[in-house]
Amino acid sequence: MPEPPPQRTRDRLRALPSVDRLATSVARAELRDRRAELISGARDDPDLVARARDRLRPSPRRVLNATGIIVHTNLGRAPLAAAARAAVAAVAEGYSDLELDLSGGERGSRQDHVEPILRELTGAEAALVVNNCAGAVLLAAAALGGAGRELVVSRGQLIEIGGGFRIPEVVAQAGARLVEVGTTNRTRLADYTGALSERTGAILRAHPSNFRTVGFVEDVEIEALCALGVPVIDDVGSGTIVPGKPGIGSSLRERPGTDVLLAGEPPVRRSVSAGAALVCFSGDKLLGGPQAGLIVGTHEAVRACRSHPLARALRIDKLSLAALHATLSLYRDPALARAEIPVLAMLDADPAALDARARALAAATGGEVVASVARVGGGALPLLERPGPAVALEAALAEPLRSGDPAVVGRLSDGRLLLDVRTLTDAEAEQAGAAVRAARGAHGAELAP
Repeated sequence: MPEPPPQRTRDRLRALPSVDRLATSVARAELRDRRAELISGARDDPDLVARARDRLRPSPRRVLNATGIIVHTNLGRAPLAAAARAAVAAVAEGYSDLELDLSGGERGSRQDHVEPILRELTGAEAALVVNNCAGAVLLAAAALGGAGRELVVSRGQLIEIGGGFRIPEVVAQAGARLVEVGTTNRTRLADYTGALSERTGAILRAHPSNFRTVGFVEDVEIEALCALGVPVIDDVGSGTIVPGKPGIGSSLRERPGTDVLLAGEPPVRRSVSAGAALVCFSGDKLLGGPQAGLIVGTHEAVRACRSHPLARALRIDKLSLAALHATLSLYRDPALARAEIPVLAMLDADPAALDARARALAAATGGEVVASVARVGGGALPLLERPGPAVALEAALAEPLRSGDPAVVGRLSDGRLLLDVRTLTDAEAEQAGAAVRAARGAHGAELAP
C-alpha cells in the first residue's frame, strides 16, 4: 500500500473548498460579468464554461519562453537563479528579519540586507535599493535636483524607454528644472560647462538602453563629467557589475570572447570610480535578478535619497529583497555566476548544447532545425545578436501553444512558428515538445494544412 501523505498535505487537502461552493462562486462571477456585457450591447456568444475554467487558473501563469529574447519584458524579464528562488521561498514561508536587528533586538533597516554586498561588488561608499530602476532615477532626480534646482541633460539623452517612461517627464515629476545642452547627436564638455550655475543640482547622464546612435556622434565620458565639480547622476540602465579589470564581479571574463558580449553596456564600477554621486541600474536585466532599482554612490548623495519622502513610496518588498541578495551573492564567484544566473548562462550558451537541445526538440515534434538569431531584449544590448538553432513548426500551432498548460510562446517568421532553444532549458524543451504533441492531438483537424 502507498504511504499516506504527510500531515501538512492532508491539512491542505481538507482546506480545499467543496465542489458546490467553488462552482457557485465561479458561476456567479461569470454570470455577473456576462450580464454586464449584454447590457452594454455585446453580440458575441462566448463559451461561458471555458471562461469559468480560466478563472480557476493561477495568474500570472508559467510560460515557456521559446522566443529567443533572453530578457523578455512581456514574459517577466530575467528568470531567477535557483538560489534566488530558494531565498524567496524561505522568506515567503513565514516571518523574517526584514527590519529587525536580531543581534540587538531593535528595529533595523531593510537596506542592511543588500547594502554591504552592493558596496563590495561596485566599490561604492553607500547603496540603496528601491522597487525598479525608473523609481531609482526618479528618487535620484528628486533628491539632488528637486525643489526647483536644475538638472543638466544632453539632448541626445532625452530618451524614452518602454511604457512611455521619458526622461523629461521624470525630471518634471521630481520637481527639478530641466536644462538641455548639446544636440541630438553631438554634445561636448563645453556645452555642460556653459550651463552650470549656482542653481545646478546635478548633471543627469542617461544611457540609451534600447537603441544606439551611430555615425556623426559625440558625447562626454563619465570621468570628464564628474571632473566638473557638480554631482552626477548616472542612469546606466541595465549596466553590468563586471569591472574593467580583474577582481570581484569579473564573471564572464574567464572565457575568451565573453567580455565582448557585455561591452555595449556601461559597467557600474567605472561610474563609481569616476566619482558619480549616484549610479542607477536595474536588478532584472543583465544582473539577472528580480525587479529592483539599485542606487550606489557617495555617502552624502545616498543619504539624500534615503531621507527623501519618495523613498518610502518606492521601497522594495521582502521577496524581491531576498531574491536580489541571493543573486548578488552569486557574483562573488565569477564561474558560479556565469553558470547559475540564467540570463548569463543563456547569453553565452555552449553551441554544442544548443544544437543537441534543438535536435531533441525537433525529434519530439517532427519539426525542422533551422538557423536563428536570439537577442537580449529588455532594453539591454539592442545591437547584440546571438546566432543559434531553432525548431520550425507550422504557424497554426502558435495560438494553441499559447493557450496550453504550460503556455509555450515562440515567434512567427516567414510563415512558420520558431521555437528558439536558447531561452529554454533542457527540461523546458522536453515540456515544449510534449505541449506541441498535446496541441496537435487536441486541434488536429484545425492544424491540418
